[in-house]
Amino acid sequence: MSDAAAAGTDADPLGPGSMLYRLTRQARWGLVATRAIVLEAAHPQIGAALITNSTFVAHPWRRLRNTVLSSQRMVDPDARVRQREAARLNRLHARITGTDAEGRPFNAADSEARAWVVATLFESTVTMCRLSGESVDGPTLDRLYAEFQAFLALMDPYGGKLPPTVRKFWRYYASVVEERLENTEAVHIVLDRLFAQVPAPPLLRDRPAVWAAGRALASPAATAVIVASLPESLRARLGLAELPGTRTLMHAAYLSTRLATRVLPEAWTRLDTVMTVLDPAYAPQRNGGAPAGLPLLDGLPVLDGLRRGAAKAGALLRLLTPDPETAADGDSALRSASRFFSEVLDQTGDGHLDWPDLAAMAREIATRLDLDAQDEDRLFAAFADWWRELQKELDTDGDGRITGHEYAAAAAAMAGSALIRIAEVLFDVTDTDDDQVIDAREYQALFRTAFDHDPGGGDAGERLTRGEFVRRFLGFMAGRRHSGGYDRMFAQA
Repeated sequence: MSDAAAAGTDADPLGPGSMLYRLTRQARWGLVATRAIVLEAAHPQIGAALITNSTFVAHPWRRLRNTVLSSQRMVDPDARVRQREAARLNRLHARITGTDAEGRPFNAADSEARAWVVATLFESTVTMCRLSGESVDGPTLDRLYAEFQAFLALMDPYGGKLPPTVRKFWRYYASVVEERLENTEAVHIVLDRLFAQVPAPPLLRDRPAVWAAGRALASPAATAVIVASLPESLRARLGLAELPGTRTLMHAAYLSTRLATRVLPEAWTRLDTVMTVLDPAYAPQRNGGAPAGLPLLDGLPVLDGLRRGAAKAGALLRLLTPDPETAADGDSALRSASRFFSEVLDQTGDGHLDWPDLAAMAREIATRLDLDAQDEDRLFAAFADWWRELQKELDTDGDGRITGHEYAAAAAAMAGSALIRIAEVLFDVTDTDDDQVIDAREYQALFRTAFDHDPGGGDAGERLTRGEFVRRFLGFMAGRRHSGGYDRMFAQA
């Protein structure tokens, strides 16, 4: 029996016995997700949404974290978790709309585009298995396809559908590749910029030279492997040449990932394990125990040590951990606000502040805090009002964008009513017992991570009133105060 089918059978197509449940928890799933995003970016609707609204270039590790968590929620053993995640994705995607460079409208909730996203994941999964020497033919392939059909039905129950059979799927896939995919800007950003410029993961941020050296070697190889695995006709349309030896490199990469899953302990090759090593604060902590979905790393002292270190580091993550305020006047204040603009506000990394940047911040909050529909609507409405306030005060040329200098010059005066409403939404979702005070227990629930209850641990034992919470949030959004929690949410790549 193949590795992909080893999970057994399950009446629930997305349950813990499904192939998808098993595959999405393997580290080699990264090959599937990376290849699929290139195929998605070549779709004009999806490519336009990526270019104008996505943070995947400026914050690739954060985007990877959110994608991994979302995909695992979509195949969670609890059907209620899946339904909640599908509803959340539907709300977020419905807000991503606009027009591309040629004036064509796009909508991230478009049913055809959503079907193509799932199609690329299915085809890339099959490609991964076959290039790895793993059989996915006959009943195994039919079963895997049925699971992806169920995945799409959960995400888009009244819209997009995949062809009813695998045989018809391949005709559909070929027709989309030939007739719909284009040489989009998004494709070349993924291939030319994402790998070549990806910032260091949290574990290596204090060793930039080590990361730069490793990236210089790995980036061309990763790009070559992806390009070699794409359909030949699409490579030609995208102007991507297949260099000599890349096909051998591609097979070696895929075969090695399968070999690793067969000969190494399972805990070593789990996606959660890899993500936790790269970012020790990645995995949520439950009841002070192991990260959710991550096995205890018994017998692996190095990884177990990292996990324990991650728990301790998580205790230092606080919603608001203010450093001493910077000077309130002069060039130092402007530099602080300018740095805040580039690190926090410019979510898409294009050097300007516009609505997609603020929408990305709202999406990140909604994703991290798993807000329900009502709180999410309040949050987005407050961010939209704040954007209108910023436009009115700072967008003097009416081009719909604000420069870093414009924001820095007026940051101290940006405590408008809309920004206060954003802070109040955050306060309300944190103050779960509705006593108008936020304590350490509520911080812990809010961030889904270990938290130090020792009053000696600084702000961990602190109780914040609504007024104090709002004041600190406004200080953070003006770039005058540091916040470990918010920096992690907005600034880290």
